[in-house]
Amino acid sequence: MAGTLFVVATPIGNLEDITFRAVRILHEVDLIASEDTRHTKILLARYSINTPLTSYHKFNVRTKTDQLINEIQLGKNLALVSDAGTPGISDPGEVLIREAASRGIKVEAIPGASAVIAALSVAGLPTDRFVFEGFLPKKPGKKRKALEKLKTEERTVIIYESPFRIVKTLQDVLAVMGDRPVAVCREMTKRFEEIIRGRVGEVIEKLKDQKIRGEIVLVISGQEAQRERE
Repeated sequence: MAGTLFVVATPIGNLEDITFRAVRILHEVDLIASEDTRHTKILLARYSINTPLTSYHKFNVRTKTDQLINEIQLGKNLALVSDAGTPGISDPGEVLIREAASRGIKVEAIPGASAVIAALSVAGLPTDRFVFEGFLPKKPGKKRKALEKLKTEERTVIIYESPFRIVKTLQDVLAVMGDRPVAVCREMTKRFEEIIRGRVGEVIEKLKDQKIRGEIVLVISGQEAQRERE
């Protein structure tokens, strides 16, 4: 009888942000597949979890997916965890989840932390309807095209961005989408968490001379909400 693939959400920063159920599942499964074993080892040590750990990331996804599926089909229970947050959201976990589902393997969600929802909840922008775009393309031309497609989006837009590119991305947002309300959510749940709210131009002025560090979630007001505020 095949085992179960548990999709386990882990903390995005603060190690206390994990559910009792997630800790239990990580103790009980036969194997944990981790995007970054270095990060996961810190979490496992915190909760005295000694379950065997294996790597599963974008560089080995092609070779490792079939191996992990085979382990589950032989009856082992597997927990999938990402570097931080909910697996499958802008990480290779989606490949394993999709493959397991296509083969009739039971896939069970162990919900918890998500940078997308955490940022949206404190951004101060409409939360009833939103769209998540992940990371924008790095090449300037492709990034502009992606923003052009989002220009008339009426839902709140959520984007992941690097601290090294956030100012340039905001400048592109200003040029393509206009000077609308945004929130730059940096280092969510961590010691130096910071939420910078304002119109795009204002936020650029606040950030342009700073040395920015940490993971960033950019929340952008949709076109309809922009019009209502004007």
